[in-house]
Amino acid sequence: MNVLITGAFGNIGMSTVLEALHQGHTVRCLDVCNARTENAARRVAGRAEIVWGDIRQAADVERAVQGVEAVIHLAAILPPASDETPDLAWEVNFEGTRRLTDICRTQKKAPRFLLASTFDLFGHTQDKEPPRRVSEPIEISDIYTKSKAACEDLVRVSGLPWLIFRFADVPVIGLRPAHPIMYEIGLHNRIEALHPKDAALAIVNALNVDTLWGQGKTLLIGGGPTCQVTYGEYLEKILDAMGVGMLPAEAFSKKDYVTDWLDTAESQALLHYQRHSFDDIVHDIVAQLGWRKFFVPLARPFARRAMLRLSPYV
Repeated sequence: MNVLITGAFGNIGMSTVLEALHQGHTVRCLDVCNARTENAARRVAGRAEIVWGDIRQAADVERAVQGVEAVIHLAAILPPASDETPDLAWEVNFEGTRRLTDICRTQKKAPRFLLASTFDLFGHTQDKEPPRRVSEPIEISDIYTKSKAACEDLVRVSGLPWLIFRFADVPVIGLRPAHPIMYEIGLHNRIEALHPKDAALAIVNALNVDTLWGQGKTLLIGGGPTCQVTYGEYLEKILDAMGVGMLPAEAFSKKDYVTDWLDTAESQALLHYQRHSFDDIVHDIVAQLGWRKFFVPLARPFARRAMLRLSPYV
């Protein structure tokens, strides 16, 4: 199948490109060109077609959509960047999706359209019995959820054969600098993780399930019971495994956050994608330290102080 992947060199995108190639699809990648994406693109050079462009530009989108049979739409501005640049987030997330669906409708044969959405749409649910189910109401809590809710509505009335995947938290399998947002999630909050490779497997497996595309389904995509933890457990496992150690509880907000566990029984039965536990995710993140792990004991006190300086609570 000829497949277009937008946001192809992002966190889920890169894994999706590799999985689609592995399963024998012809892949076209659309992403903005910068140092990070150029470096990622080298991994698939000669195996996938690369279109550098902006989802906000009609000419770029028209060029990318021509002749494809399916569009996997992953391009988006996510938190915390969406909170820092709300106008850009709306322009990319909603207006970019609107432009993409409009151009898909002009094709001789409308392509299948898969929209990446988020479990953030369930809002603040810590007072409810888990897991969350797709039939439950949504709650707009920020510009990101506002844009994703609008995108879902847009796709549902687009006239295209569509699927919507509301993803759980998909950690970057890599080393990232700390950000103040990490302290705004109360340690008591339930959160479900999903390995990027499992997210990609769900997406690409969906291309092969023809019966899904006439139904217009919204599916919850998460790692399942072995990936359901509290945010405190989430951080503690990662920070301990990296040798940094868990940070003091008083550094964190006590607030409820827009995370929870998901009912993924239907999506798992249809797509057979849950391969990694949360411990596997932690192992793969820590493996990115490589030779640097030998210097962690020396850097530990400095790293902890630098991270704690980002907290508004201590």
